Amino acid sequence: MIGPMAWTAGLAALAGALACATSTTAQIGPLTTPRLPGLPSGVTDRLPDVGRVQGLAGRAVDEALQAPSRLTGLVRRSRGALEADPLGWPVVSGEIVALDLSDEARREAMDDGYHVLRDERLEALDLTTTVLAPPRRLSLARAVERLQALDPGAEITFNHVHAPAGAIEGRTSSAPAVSAPQRGGARLGLIDTGVDAAHPALTGSRIIQRGFAGTSRIGAHGTAVASLMVGRSGAFSGGAPGADLLVADIYGGQATGGASTTLAQALAWMVEQRATVVNVSLVGPRNSLVERAIARAQAEGVIVVAAVGNDGPAAPPLYPAAYAGVVGVTGVSGRNQVLPEAARGAHVDFAAPGADMAAAGSGGGWTSVRGTSFAAPIVAGLLAMRGQSALESQATDLGERGRDPVYGTGLVGTAARVAPSAVGARRRLRP
Repeated sequence: MIGPMAWTAGLAALAGALACATSTTAQIGPLTTPRLPGLPSGVTDRLPDVGRVQGLAGRAVDEALQAPSRLTGLVRRSRGALEADPLGWPVVSGEIVALDLSDEARREAMDDGYHVLRDERLEALDLTTTVLAPPRRLSLARAVERLQALDPGAEITFNHVHAPAGAIEGRTSSAPAVSAPQRGGARLGLIDTGVDAAHPALTGSRIIQRGFAGTSRIGAHGTAVASLMVGRSGAFSGGAPGADLLVADIYGGQATGGASTTLAQALAWMVEQRATVVNVSLVGPRNSLVERAIARAQAEGVIVVAAVGNDGPAAPPLYPAAYAGVVGVTGVSGRNQVLPEAARGAHVDFAAPGADMAAAGSGGGWTSVRGTSFAAPIVAGLLAMRGQSALESQATDLGERGRDPVYGTGLVGTAARVAPSAVGARRRLRP
């Protein structure tokens, strides 16, 4: 957890560096303190005021925390199911998530017009959340601030939604996602859309699927990711070919799919099912509930692998890849060069193929994929098969010597890259 002093020092350093880099002398008032979505509530979800800075520097600091435009578009397309938090990140409309809300604060909130929508107990993670609706005529952002003021010791955040780190071509299928026959305990997990368990690449795996946003539905993204994780068919082979797989569909074809509350529920299920490695090829902002859920899952022995995102090297860190202990994965092209759209940073742990390759597509066919979404499952499969220490020792060092913010420890999983032409792939999934 990052304390307020660390945030102050970090932002002050960034602001100072930016101020020195600009020649403008125009001053603005005290730097507006943008809300950090899901920042631990000991900091009241705010960055502290660091004083007056140069105008250009102040704007740059603010812009660095904004949601990528690709994600803000989700709000426009949701027909009111989603709205934007103060920094533009999509959230479920009319929902506030509270952790550790005291009984006294809860009573005061009810008196102030808040309404409890549901209480959720996640036994496997030892987490209890309360989801509330804001008082009438009070904006969601203002309601979050007011509830935090009622209980400074609680974690109060928005119900952020997470998007695939590699966009889905076409719509999610209306067909239910059906599990393959299960004869043993699955130990690999996938949190994504539902998958087509009948695809030739996946019929060799025993798959259990569960929906956390209604009935699980087959999705192109989840099917492609699952194939790169455990698939096997002819020349095609994923990171852990033929392994059993638990699939948590947190979308279900819903506009509010990918919500933080459903992601936390999916993690709890993974712990209950004793998954050892869980892949999350999704991205979003920092969120208190998801951060705590991941930490609790890690404490139970779960390795969480996540795509670092495709919003460019200048984008803010995306989560869950940037949470402590999560294995962040970037993607490389067929020439083993990092994808220009891939994120950079200290949270990059491995690089794996993320373009110029095939994955399972709709209707039993194949598709060409591009994005960090499709690199992460290869690493997840390999981690399950070999373990992290062995995988690090086998990584091919690229870029700067040693670990670096572009390729992390290095490149792994090149054997999982199958040329689209080798399996007759025609359509493309890409960011």
